[in-house]
Amino acid sequence: MALVVLPLAAFAQTLPAPASIDSEVRKLMEKTHARGLALSVIDHGKVTYTQAYGIRNAKGDPLTSDTVMYGASLTKTVFAYTVMQLVDQGRLKLDTPIKNYLDKPLPAYGPDPVFPDKYGPYKDLASDPRWEKITARMALTHSIGFSNFFFLEPDQKLRIHFEPGTRYSYSGEGLILLQSVIERGSKAKGLGLDVGDLTQANFDRLGMTRTSLVWRDSFAANLADGWNDQGKPEEHDQRSKVRAAGSMDTTISDLSKFVAALVRGEGLSATARAEITKRQLHITTAHQFPASQPDLPAAKQRKDLYAGLGVVVFDGPQGHGFFKGGHNDSTANTMVCLESSQRCVLILSNDVRAEAGFADLVRFLLGKTGVPFDWEYGDSAGKS
Repeated sequence: MALVVLPLAAFAQTLPAPASIDSEVRKLMEKTHARGLALSVIDHGKVTYTQAYGIRNAKGDPLTSDTVMYGASLTKTVFAYTVMQLVDQGRLKLDTPIKNYLDKPLPAYGPDPVFPDKYGPYKDLASDPRWEKITARMALTHSIGFSNFFFLEPDQKLRIHFEPGTRYSYSGEGLILLQSVIERGSKAKGLGLDVGDLTQANFDRLGMTRTSLVWRDSFAANLADGWNDQGKPEEHDQRSKVRAAGSMDTTISDLSKFVAALVRGEGLSATARAEITKRQLHITTAHQFPASQPDLPAAKQRKDLYAGLGVVVFDGPQGHGFFKGGHNDSTANTMVCLESSQRCVLILSNDVRAEAGFADLVRFLLGKTGVPFDWEYGDSAGKS
């Protein structure tokens, strides 16, 4: 008898019916006390279901699929996608040291004249020559050696904590550095480009009409405020400057278009798309946060957990997948994608308490995936 080997996609579970999805989301919201949540499901690279639940502000206005919500660190995935387009264009190479793209040494770059806090204090690196080894790949794999942000250091000084490129340590500051290189790099070498303009070109191409890396007054008419872990409302922050680490405002309808394009590989060469979700750097810590933490003993490290470019990649019962979270005091977002079926779940919540239910909801929608929610959110988050 011949052995028939089926593709992993054949083992993907049937997606639940819309009524079942709605019921499950409402259970999550009741259990976690979350006030608002928006959900999109993608199958075979196409958006198949989008819905919003609950309210968007303390007045009780309904959350809709076109309500502007904070994208938080899902901005990092959008930025990585945009960087890979520059790689496709030959403007940037992942493994060329960033110093090669600058007209002067990095520590000689001062604050931005319009937004003094837009970039990091690179003068702090003047006595550490390791900055000369930093590459775009290191920034996108969180392996430069920076803390999450320089202002979280006890003395608010920017420093490199380990040999660049050798281990994963989550750093929004690294993404800001790469943004600075793209925006302030040598025009003669193809840079000096505005990251806001680059990302906006993608949003426009995909029909994402209510998405931007900076605030627009038109967002105010249908805007989500948030709720913190104590259930107290917090106003939406009107971000005035582009920050590759997390300044995106978006809607569930808009961002699902981007996620579908990403899982399909639209807008990228096959090589660039493969780089985003390739196993770039083994992740050896128990959790994502705090950013600087010791490695687990080798026997306890998850063997399939790796940094991709702007995402984290894993292997599970349905094969290779990737995910990214986004979080602040009143925001909880997650994106999970499975490569074999091109299935994704995108969740945006304006209530940070919703995070506690993400693992169960993703499992309900996609089946067992192997998403390391315990690494992302801590042991209490569960597994999927």
